[in-house]
Amino acid sequence: MASAWWPCLILALLSGLAASGFPRSPSRPLGKRSLPEGVVNGIEVYSTKISCKVTSRFAHNVVTTRAVNRADTAKEVSFDVELPKTAFITNFTLTIDGVTYPGNVKEKEVAKKQYEKAVSQGKTAGLVKASGRKLEKFTVSVNVAAGSKVTFELTYEELLKRHKGKYEMYLKVQPKQLVKHFEIEADIFEPQGISTLDAEASFITNDLLGSALTKSFSGRKGRVSFKPSMDQQRSCPTCTDSLLNGDFIITYDVNRESPANVQIVNGYFVHFFAPQGLPVVPKNVVFVIDVSGSMHGRKMEQTKDALLKILEDVKEDDYLNFILFSGDVTTWKDTLVQATPENIEEARTFVKNIDDQGMTNINDGLLRGISMLNKAREEHSVPERSTSIIIMLTDGDPNVGESRPEKIQENVRNAIGGKFPLYNLGFGNNLNYNFLESMALENHGLARRIYEDSDANLQLQGFYEEVANPLLTGVEVEYPENAIQDLTQSAYQHFYDGSEIVVAGRLLDEDMNNFKADVKGHGAINDLTFTEEVTPEKITLWSGAAQSTFSWLDTVTVTQDGLSVTINRKKNMVVSFGDGVTFVVVLHQVWKKHPVHQDFLGFYVVDSHRMSAQTHGLLGQFFHPFDFKVSDIHPGSDPTKPDATMVVKNHRLTVTRGSQKDYRKDASVGTKVACWFVHNNGQGLIDGVHSDYIVPNLF
Repeated sequence: MASAWWPCLILALLSGLAASGFPRSPSRPLGKRSLPEGVVNGIEVYSTKISCKVTSRFAHNVVTTRAVNRADTAKEVSFDVELPKTAFITNFTLTIDGVTYPGNVKEKEVAKKQYEKAVSQGKTAGLVKASGRKLEKFTVSVNVAAGSKVTFELTYEELLKRHKGKYEMYLKVQPKQLVKHFEIEADIFEPQGISTLDAEASFITNDLLGSALTKSFSGRKGRVSFKPSMDQQRSCPTCTDSLLNGDFIITYDVNRESPANVQIVNGYFVHFFAPQGLPVVPKNVVFVIDVSGSMHGRKMEQTKDALLKILEDVKEDDYLNFILFSGDVTTWKDTLVQATPENIEEARTFVKNIDDQGMTNINDGLLRGISMLNKAREEHSVPERSTSIIIMLTDGDPNVGESRPEKIQENVRNAIGGKFPLYNLGFGNNLNYNFLESMALENHGLARRIYEDSDANLQLQGFYEEVANPLLTGVEVEYPENAIQDLTQSAYQHFYDGSEIVVAGRLLDEDMNNFKADVKGHGAINDLTFTEEVTPEKITLWSGAAQSTFSWLDTVTVTQDGLSVTINRKKNMVVSFGDGVTFVVVLHQVWKKHPVHQDFLGFYVVDSHRMSAQTHGLLGQFFHPFDFKVSDIHPGSDPTKPDATMVVKNHRLTVTRGSQKDYRKDASVGTKVACWFVHNNGQGLIDGVHSDYIVPNLF
């Protein structure tokens, strides 16, 4: 099917920019010159940077490539980026000689038609197509005049998924030539705190990687930087071609003091759930294996190797069976059997003797496996607290028996009845993968393509490892009634060890102080409920449209563009900027059972002489010295606190002696100092009245 090649199509049409040329600055004479190293076919790609910002598992990535045409004639410049299939492009621009041409990102079906039309008209357009196991390729080319510079910038985003206990950020590195300034830079912020952080590259030795790679993490922040010099990029000491051609993978995980973590931003929430240390739920698994003639040779040998390795990892509490289909359907056993050492040894002999033959009867093979699982449950021949899984492997389309994909989907859906998941593994490219994927998804499973490479058996084993350790079944995430809307999927048949459940939604009341989230599931021994109490008291820092959210339980420092913000856990927040200007926001906590007072924030100025004379406001009017006089000190209503007369701003005020904290020398706990308190909300001391300075919100 043609659509199989367009799983996530994105089109970037660049208004007013034709492939044959573009507006540019007046031409300038190009004399004879020696071309710098790194020029290929007249084009020098002098800078490539991949900038990744990850916050709460959500990655915002910007790929920027800058090139110049060093030739004396116009040249075509191509920009290729391979990005994860789960990512989505949010922006693309071309900048040529200082003029920026924005792209229009389109949905896949519209994109395909407009792309073909744009190309036929000679316009510049880019398109995403499938490319390899985990990636899709975005490609765009432009004709660049002699001496002109071009900048390509692609922005894409993705939610990182937890896989085998780690979040994985997968970057493809393939500059195709030496690049003077090449850099991958990733900044990670996780409110739960980062527990591990690593990076590896498939195209470079560990020794060379170590000299170009820096990585660090502390608390909630982590950073990875990969900046190979031109010499480090060479495929050999005297070569002019680049060895940067392969995968660059960043992996990390977060601290988990509790199974769940809920984060709230602007009335929306995201709920992460990944319990640890639970016993594995026994599973009843049926392998439905295609043994048709097209599996002959290497495919069949790799499949058998993978199954033999999987048998080594099957737990004794599990039950299993093998169903083989070609033109007919055969089974290893008539029913599911327990994975005892004796049965595993017999299964190994059966797998070694599997042979390929005949046609491809997917329908009957699947229905036999589903029937076997249903019967085992009905007859109580498998443990009550166990879960069922069916895994099918095929390399072709159905061509005998029921061969209509839509009818097979209907038969399978009716037979499973939502009771357990179906996982479909498609071996190679000569199959209807959309059919396999659709059938798996509507039965609460997923599909995976197994590529015909030397590691195909490892791909099969790797998939099985993902589903080999179910910790919970029948997982349901519950929130208070009439409090949440726009909820994403909140019910899951399985939670597997090393993965994570993510639920997002919107609070009906943005000012809700707290809400309770319950996660319920069936464990290997008993039913479990995990409860998370959520409070949205937070500190939000904005940088343009981007934001970072913290709580008063954090200890963290954020520095950007001359501004430094330090949060000291449960104490204060220190804000510094410019030439030594510092403020302190102190969290004043009171006795939790106090009948009147509540926790509140105090805003204090640590340094005042940096402000201009025009600075005003409730605090600003006192940044610079002013004249005042205190006299006539006499006993007040409180014998321990004398009163006095203060003359200030031509006003005569009664003031009372007291004490207050000075945070200039000790921003953490402050120093107790004596001071005079002005009554009546500062009337006479401040300009106007106090209500002049009260606003409903700051923005």
